[in-house]
Amino acid sequence: MAITKRCDACGGVLTLDAGQFIERGRLRWGTEGNCQSCPVAWCERDGGGATPEDIRQALLAEHGPARLRLVDPGLSMVPVLRALREVHGLSLAQARATSYELKTNGVLGTLVEMELMAARLRHRSVGVVVESAHS
Repeated sequence: MAITKRCDACGGVLTLDAGQFIERGRLRWGTEGNCQSCPVAWCERDGGGATPEDIRQALLAEHGPARLRLVDPGLSMVPVLRALREVHGLSLAQARATSYELKTNGVLGTLVEMELMAARLRHRSVGVVVESAHS
């Protein structure tokens, strides 16, 4: 995803490319930027923390949200709770709230976030589907 904005150094056009990806089972993000008018340029890759909200929101704006939902909302929630706690380090109460969302309307996020959560749930034999939130 590319964003253009004004360069703080010279006032020229600054182009920022950002994205999310999965590496070794963890959510990662990266950015690259360069100014078309001056030597300002950088490349940044996260160390495993959460994606900055401005990058996340830009990805959602460009690609739209993805929805993760359970294939069988009647299944035992134990493997769902375990997977949610593994992926996000959620408390039991937070995992229960998220599992309720999965059972009802589904959980929304970026495609990469939902695919990572789906992979962890599938690893615990939980049937899930990732789809466009506009479906």
